[in-house]
Amino acid sequence: MKSELTNVSSLGVPEQELFSLVTHSDEESEKITAPRYSYWQSVFRVFFKKKINIIILGLLAVIILFAYVYPSLISYDRYANLADAQSKHLMPLDAMQKFGFNLHWILGAGAAGDPTFDTIWVGSRISISLALICALINMTIGILLGAVWGFSKKMDAIMMEIYNIVANVPYILLISVLVLVLSASFWTMVFALTVTGWLGIAYSIRVQVIIIRDREYNLASKCLGTPITRIALRNILPFLTSFIVTLAAAEIPSYISYEVFLSYIGIGLSDMSLGKLIYEAEPAMLTNGWQFEFWSPVVVASIITVVLYVAGQNLGDASDPRTHM
Repeated sequence: MKSELTNVSSLGVPEQELFSLVTHSDEESEKITAPRYSYWQSVFRVFFKKKINIIILGLLAVIILFAYVYPSLISYDRYANLADAQSKHLMPLDAMQKFGFNLHWILGAGAAGDPTFDTIWVGSRISISLALICALINMTIGILLGAVWGFSKKMDAIMMEIYNIVANVPYILLISVLVLVLSASFWTMVFALTVTGWLGIAYSIRVQVIIIRDREYNLASKCLGTPITRIALRNILPFLTSFIVTLAAAEIPSYISYEVFLSYIGIGLSDMSLGKLIYEAEPAMLTNGWQFEFWSPVVVASIITVVLYVAGQNLGDASDPRTHM
């Protein structure tokens, strides 16, 4: 097939409209045309992409609402019905027949005639607050100390000796001894859980820091005279976000488990925490018709720990930049 050349002048269109001058700009050539990347937007995009995470967050919101808002909206007195023998150890149906159908009695009544539902959430506030405070203290100390520990050889020699000694002492035994020696109060428990709780976190961070400390950009920063603390905080810790979130996801529920276990064996908090409630309801587990009084706080404590763990683990997975592709 023969192609024919078209005479531009025959079109009757000025050359200025047919052609335009293309200029060259060094600045424009350096611009990257890829879309802007936002780390946290990508984290939440990946996190909310899974419907199970939305369900988990909904459960977490309900737990926080009932643990921190609900107790402040009610006038809770655990011993209000103590003199009434017929109000003690009631199943949910029996409790609602006696006191009327309302939210307070949907889990029955306890040994003091108190509404089990209210008692559980008052105790949950104490247990969750304990876990959050301990996690905040241990994670802060552990992350900062571990970041420097992985860089400083002098500090590594000292800290490894401390770690080898303390890590071989059973953690639960150390906590138990401290709680027995001191008074079993809220802040005593915080002290017992944090006096050495940060050491394992610091060691885990130290291992991660050693893995990436000798990369080219860190060696260049060190040669330029950048302080070790600045390299650790600016060049390394941002790369450990996913690891830190995953670590926190395991730490927070573990403190609730420690509190429940210590209270269950009789050396825990003196306050009405979840562990204390389970400890006091232990005889009801073996009494026919009273089992609901024991299993209610056990189930709620299990749900709280599982929800906190799963939410943190999934957020840790979403924090990994490799999942953002």
